[in-house]
This record gives sequence, structure tokens and C-alpha cells, in this order.
Amino acid sequence: MNDPPPTPADLAVRTLGEPRFPSPLDLPAVSPEATGSFVPEGTGVRYRVEVDPGGDPPGEPLLFEKSGSRARIFFDPAETTAAIVTCGGLCPGTNTVIRSLFYELHHRYRVRRVLGVRYGFRGLTPQGEPPVDMDPSYVRRIQVFGGTVLGSSRGHQDPAVMVDTLAESGVSVLFAIGGDGTQRGAHEISEEAGRRGLPLAVVGIPKTIDNDIPFVYRSFGFFTALDKAREVIQGAHTEAIGVPHGVGLVKLMGRYAGFIAAGAALASQEVNFVLIPEVPFALEGENGFLAVLERRLDERGHAVVVAAEGAGQDLFEDRAGRDVSGNVKLHDVGQLLRERIEEHFTRRRKEVHVKYFDPSYLVRSVPATSEDRLHCDALARHAAHAGMAGKTDVMIGFWHHVYVYVPIPAVNARKKRLAPEGGVWQAVLEATGQPRRFG
Repeated sequence: MNDPPPTPADLAVRTLGEPRFPSPLDLPAVSPEATGSFVPEGTGVRYRVEVDPGGDPPGEPLLFEKSGSRARIFFDPAETTAAIVTCGGLCPGTNTVIRSLFYELHHRYRVRRVLGVRYGFRGLTPQGEPPVDMDPSYVRRIQVFGGTVLGSSRGHQDPAVMVDTLAESGVSVLFAIGGDGTQRGAHEISEEAGRRGLPLAVVGIPKTIDNDIPFVYRSFGFFTALDKAREVIQGAHTEAIGVPHGVGLVKLMGRYAGFIAAGAALASQEVNFVLIPEVPFALEGENGFLAVLERRLDERGHAVVVAAEGAGQDLFEDRAGRDVSGNVKLHDVGQLLRERIEEHFTRRRKEVHVKYFDPSYLVRSVPATSEDRLHCDALARHAAHAGMAGKTDVMIGFWHHVYVYVPIPAVNARKKRLAPEGGVWQAVLEATGQPRRFG
């Protein structure tokens, strides 16, 4: 389930060239230990935080480059135009990232111009809307709203066309806020700029409510999603215990990874069954999900079931095709479970009342909580430091609670999934009491 560890070459960060200008930031002298000072080039963060009984693997320790402000930067702020683009689905905290990124660039680095790209990568093509010339009034108080003030979209755009647009606008640094598809697009832009010899820094800021981006312990908006999902689960539990043989069924986001479903269940402590994409399950049979659910209702009179949207896709006979971004379309596992539960109990001549909740868009469209806003602010400022230092084809990672630079190719080559043998899933099994496997 887990990808192999990266190699030192995988973690080597590209830089556009020697830093030519002193940083305008008023910070103390360079010190590796001080979090409020410049970070010396070459400062590393260990990939492995634990040491096996046999010791570290042979060779030098595997290190990420630590992110943060540098004493010397590549771009002259007075001559720099930066651009910010948000892509993919909505996620709590995106506006906070935009706001903090703008303020770091505008007030601290005093860059000449910051453009807001409208509606995702489409805004970097002739078919898109023109960019917004951002100023303090544009971002004032946007952090209190959900969504993204710049708008978003999905779908692949020609990297050559996007680089043409960036070059025509005089953009030196592009900040791409988005998930795996966005980071693939950011890499293509960086590669195209490199082929042309353009000094364009491309910096990714990881955004996914599913928490499934590699080298990011926790993506922004994830804890907000857990809070909102927990509220829905509480409602499902109330509905379930309010009727005889009640089932509160909740479908949560999670196309390929069950982090939201698992985390919300643990936060709630009122869930009896969690179904996630990483753990296949059977519906029928003596130890299938339906039979186990029936025994639970016989014993306790109610049950709460949480299913990630990508769970149980193998139970459908046909494929649902792909969306404009190339992602596999998902069948509605929530509706399937509702129908199969009702059919099962009808055949068994037993009473059941299924209350179905699908809060997907509610969970992702709300403003971020305080904890997520702190994370958003930090990600944005670290991204600004990376761009001004000339780091390119790089994403801001969050590893062992330290912000690091991760080359985007290393991100694109891996997938982050909830490990069925790991501690989070074991905690879910212990909290719910469900069997390790159904079937």
C-alpha cells in the first residue's frame, strides 16, 4: 500500500540560479535553531524520524531541504510580478492561503505586482478571464469566507499556452494552490519554462480535503472537514437512535483515501462501521457487511455507518468514465448501501429505517477553523520564501511537523493512502468494534 522511500536524487530541489539580491526581510542573523530567522541554504530535515533496532539504513541520512526565508534571494522584488492560481475542488482555508501569500509578497517582500488568476489554469489561456491586479483591499477579510475568491476549475490546459500567457504578463513566480492534478500541471509549466530558458519559479501549495498528497502529514482544511463531518455524524446518530432499528448512513469525501472517514469516526466516537477505499468489503455472506449490520441491529437496535465516497467501487458492474481532469468518475456508494440495506432487511422480514446523509459540499465549502488557518498562513509564507529564493518545480511539504521543500516530480510519482496495517485504521477498528474484514 505504501510507496518505497524516495532517493536523495528524488529530494534534490531545483533552483533557478545563484541568489543575487539581499532579502528585504528584517530578520535576525542566520541561525539553524531559530525559527524566526533566515534558514541557511542546505539545512535538512530527516526523512526518517524513527530508527529501527538495527540502526539507520547504510549511507547518508535521507534529507528534505528545510523551507523558510533565505538571507539572499534570486528575484529583485522591485522587478518581480507574481501570480496566484487556485485549481480543483473547494477546500476550507484557500482564501486564507491567498491572503497570507499576497501579504507576504506585497508587504514583506514588496514585490512590484501580484496577479490573481481567475478560475484555475483556464485563466492562463486566451479562453479564460483576465487576471485580477491584487491589492490589500481585494484580500481584506476574505479569510472569513469559504471557497476561493479567485474561483477554480478542473481540466487540462496546454502548458505551452499557459507559459505564453505567463511570459506575456511578465510573471516571474507562479504559485499553484491545488491537489495532485494541479501539481502535475505545475510541473508541466515548470518543464516548459525550463525548455525555453525562462526564469520562472513554480511553487506548489498542497490543497486537498482528502488529505492524500504525499509528503504532507496534514493538508490544510482537513481538520475543518473533520469538525463538520463530526457534526453530521452526530445528527446521523441522533436519527438512528430515534427509531426502531435505525441506521444513520453518512457518505463523506475520499475518492481514493479514507482519511476523512476514519478521522471523523475517531473524532465522533459514535460510529459503528467505517468503509474506506483501501479496504475492500463484501456485502453478502455470513460475515459480509449486511449480515454483520443485522447482528448489530439485533443486539443494539441502531447503527451508524460512515462510507468514504470511493469505497466499494468494485461492487458496481460498470465503469462510470472520467471527468474533465481525467479522474475516474465514482458511482454513488451511499445510495447503493442504502438500497442494499433496505433490500436485505425486507428479505429477512425485519424492520429497518435508513437515514442517509451526503454532506460532501457542505464539508468542503465552509470557512477554515483556527487551527487550519494557522496552517494555511504558514504554508503561504513558506511558499513566498521559496518563490523569491528562485526555488522551482517544488511544493511545500509538511513532514514531522516541519515545513520542507519537496520536488513536485517526487510528489507526482507517489500516492498517499491510509494504510490498513497502520495505527489510524487500527484505532478505527478499536473505536467501532467492526471486524477487520467483511466477507
